[in-house]
Amino acid sequence: MKKIIVVMLSIVVLTNCYAQRRSKKANKEEIVKTEEAAPQPEEQLSETPVVTEECLVNLSLFNESARNKQYADALGPWNQVFENCPNANRAVYTHGRSILHWQLSQQKDEASYQKVFNKLMLMFDKRIKYFGDDPRYPTAWIKGLKALDYVVYAKNDELKRPAYQWLEESIDGLGENAEIEVIRQFVVLSDRIYASDPAHGEKYIADYLKANEVLEKIIKKAEASSNSELATQAAQYKNGLDIVFAQSGAARCETLDSLYKDKIAQNSEDLGYLNKIISFYRIVKCIESEVYFDAAVRAHKIQPSAESASALGAMSFTQEKYQHAVNYYEEATRLSEVNEEKADYQYTIAQIYYSKLGNYPRTKTHALNSLEFNSANGKAHMIIGLAYAGAKGIYDDPVLSKSVYWVAVDRLAKAKQVDPSLTEDVDKLISTYSRHFPSKEDIFFKPELQNGKSFYVGGWIGEATICR
Repeated sequence: MKKIIVVMLSIVVLTNCYAQRRSKKANKEEIVKTEEAAPQPEEQLSETPVVTEECLVNLSLFNESARNKQYADALGPWNQVFENCPNANRAVYTHGRSILHWQLSQQKDEASYQKVFNKLMLMFDKRIKYFGDDPRYPTAWIKGLKALDYVVYAKNDELKRPAYQWLEESIDGLGENAEIEVIRQFVVLSDRIYASDPAHGEKYIADYLKANEVLEKIIKKAEASSNSELATQAAQYKNGLDIVFAQSGAARCETLDSLYKDKIAQNSEDLGYLNKIISFYRIVKCIESEVYFDAAVRAHKIQPSAESASALGAMSFTQEKYQHAVNYYEEATRLSEVNEEKADYQYTIAQIYYSKLGNYPRTKTHALNSLEFNSANGKAHMIIGLAYAGAKGIYDDPVLSKSVYWVAVDRLAKAKQVDPSLTEDVDKLISTYSRHFPSKEDIFFKPELQNGKSFYVGGWIGEATICR
């Protein structure tokens, strides 16, 4: 009776497998629900294992048990398939991973644990060999999964260097399609290696920048496809990695200078390298470094860019050559193709005119330019308010002169409206400027300034406000 059942089961399994090979309706035929069924490998190489009737029976047996998380029952038939016909179906690996995770949790001694762990790593290698050309789950994806398991299950290996290498290969192979946990672990392991070996510093910086760039692409792609969950998760990972990097010490300006000082001269004709250095120094806010300036000067001579122009603007500012700084930031604005960058450059010019050159009309002009590129720049409204409050000579009449505080407060209110993070500072300024409004005595003989009336503040300010 048992023989009849086995024969009947074999016939059913063989019939199903034959149908799978003849049909392209993968969703109805797949064995593993979590991944699409991969096309069966063609038996064209002599070393390709033969998928026997016994393999197909064991495949069906372990698949059913594993799907019900009955891993003890699945282990035996899975081992038979893994050893004798590892090319039978991708289920050997999708379910095999769960089976081996369970088996690792059951081990009581180090030797047994290591044996199962080695089998787990071998399983990934075999998957690459037999199914590495799967377009949806290619070799690079499998290496990322292998690395994540190595990080979790490898004992007595603090630095996890093998996993670090596989993670990088996965990111390089998949780009913005890489798993975000792979990207996170890549930077975490690089950070750990740097902590034990300062010579890894430059590579660690390169790793951080690579991960940062990929995560930014993932965020933009997710936002474009309205995948808010992925965009939020990727942004959180990015912020977390920024914190890890900032705390590593690699982001200190003196550390960066020691790493890159000589390399700038060695790569003085490599525009791509120089621009990367400039961009990175800006990210970590080391824009007063001589190395940063050196890279900017060399890059600007080869081919002017927004990055090199803004770096030269920062250098000129440090040297108190303020008009030169303005000119460079204007050039950066023209060369940039990113509105947020243009807004920042124009706002920087507004700051220079306000704090260093004392030219309030020009302050307003460039702050308005900044708002054209980024209407959410509350600081631009704020600096216009500061300029209004400091305005002189708008009116000869001392009472009318106080009207500048009305428009100043209007701008400050707008600043915190578009950027609530400015609220605390803005409220302090509003409290101060409000005390300079025209008093009741001031407006007694000026009916045009009565409370609630509209009033136009002339001169270079040129804005209407409400008297109060």
